[in-house]
Amino acid sequence: MTDTNRVFKALADRSRRKLLDVLYESSGQTLGELCEHLDMSRQAVTQHLTVLERAGLVVTRRRGREKLHYLNAVPIFEIYARWVRKFEDSRLKALRDLKIRLEGKDDE
Repeated sequence: MTDTNRVFKALADRSRRKLLDVLYESSGQTLGELCEHLDMSRQAVTQHLTVLERAGLVVTRRRGREKLHYLNAVPIFEIYARWVRKFEDSRLKALRDLKIRLEGKDDE
């Protein structure tokens, strides 16, 4: 599996995205700290972290007996550079702005 496929697979799961959000807010957390933010078993969080590590989205460092988890945003930036940036065009922005004005709402 290519690195890009691993990143997309990792990002496809809501729980893994939540883990990345938690690490974005406070990088360098232990498994126990990460488990506090999720309604799942320690084993399930560990499995999700393994997928994120294989995709390069999470890196770890040992501090004594603790294993700290850090967000690595580089793979996400690479996806942005390859798949999003080329579509950033003033015409697309103008169409989106027109859509918002016509519909009277922001489309998240």
